[in-house]
Amino acid sequence: REVAKQVGTLDNAPTICGLSRVGLGDIDRCWEAVKYARKPRIHTFVATSDIHLKYKLRKSRAEVLKASVDAVRHARAYCEDVEFSPEDASRSDFDYMCDVLSAVIEAGAGTINIPDTVGYAVPREWGERIARIREKVQGVDKVVLSVHCHNDLGQAVANSLTALMHGARQIECTINGIGERAGNASLEEIVMALRTRKDFFVIETGVRTEEIFKTSRLLSHITGVHVQPNKAIVGENAFAHEAGIHQDGVLKEKLTYEIMRPEDIGRPSNKLVLGKHSGRAALASRLKELGFSLAGGELDRTFKAFKDLADRKKEVFDEDLMAIVTDEATQTVAPLYELDYLHVISGTGVVPSATVRLKKEGQTFQDSGVGDGPVDAVLAAIDAITGMKGRLQDYSLRSATSGKDAIGEVAMKIDFDGTLVSGKGASTDVIEASARAYLSALNRVAQPSAQRVKEVGP
Repeated sequence: REVAKQVGTLDNAPTICGLSRVGLGDIDRCWEAVKYARKPRIHTFVATSDIHLKYKLRKSRAEVLKASVDAVRHARAYCEDVEFSPEDASRSDFDYMCDVLSAVIEAGAGTINIPDTVGYAVPREWGERIARIREKVQGVDKVVLSVHCHNDLGQAVANSLTALMHGARQIECTINGIGERAGNASLEEIVMALRTRKDFFVIETGVRTEEIFKTSRLLSHITGVHVQPNKAIVGENAFAHEAGIHQDGVLKEKLTYEIMRPEDIGRPSNKLVLGKHSGRAALASRLKELGFSLAGGELDRTFKAFKDLADRKKEVFDEDLMAIVTDEATQTVAPLYELDYLHVISGTGVVPSATVRLKKEGQTFQDSGVGDGPVDAVLAAIDAITGMKGRLQDYSLRSATSGKDAIGEVAMKIDFDGTLVSGKGASTDVIEASARAYLSALNRVAQPSAQRVKEVGP
């Protein structure tokens, strides 16, 4: 609903689509979420494979067909843009699935999405299935054919591209390939494959590829899921050349081993850009070059974080700036508690202890804690101050840049009395980054208006 209100009402707004089961009540709730958008869409789905019908739905083929038609008609009463998916299409009886698709098209569906829900298909088989759907389904020439591929066998991108070659014109994909189990088809891999091999595919996406790297980093920061170093397109090593013969070739001519340029996806050059004496205007200018237009309070907070960092580091890189901005951008809740002071004692043969001082509504509160390590001690001190006790479920740390003074980005998942929330923090001090990440999570549940993160999947 908030996406529909804030993004769906903009000039040149994208289609805002809500996903719903075929239950009419579910469709009603879906419409309540997307109705604020200029271009709303309802996407309804139901499984069509016999294994799902027998064990999950416990319905007959006739019942599922009727439910599909009723759902599409009900959705069309709300809006003209309706999408339908036969879940587990790759394992569904082909003739029955086609009967369902023909019926929902007649009922008013304008987009037909074919999902490989469990990542079972392989490219040749998948392409043939898409081609046969175009031949057999009545009215398919009047709708947009879409695919939604999972990556359980590592075939999601290949299957998606193969579907394009056989007539699909919409691909459901995700940044960094995030999604259920092994993930979904990776948006950046599909887009750059089509761009780099436009001689072969002859298909344009309209995607502004220079936004890819920044978006990947932002999503990684929000979710706390780091991108693997060798991930195609956006991984840390995607443009790295370690073999001597490769390095020699690239130095002589980049085309010898680079089929894409880092700047094509908006990857920063990692050059020194600013220092401790740089002002707000210089920071704003460089951030704009990186794709971030900040002003007012956003720029004030980012500038303060930059000055704090510049006092600690001799060199400030583009990656440092991106870490600062994404850290600020993901503070979706006005913090109830803010870190004011931190002191840690730790070492061999010493019981780790920490003293923490927090600010809350203009007042300061201080307490101490001990733990199995410095991070555990800091978290214990924060718990003592706030009266809230979180259970650490996941912890990850990555460096934003190279060097011993690099920013450390910490991501945590914390369980507060059954509510799982994520938190992120960044600092040149990993203990401080951990404290900030924990507070980021704690602040999400410390007040009634907090936006809570729920673990969900497609």
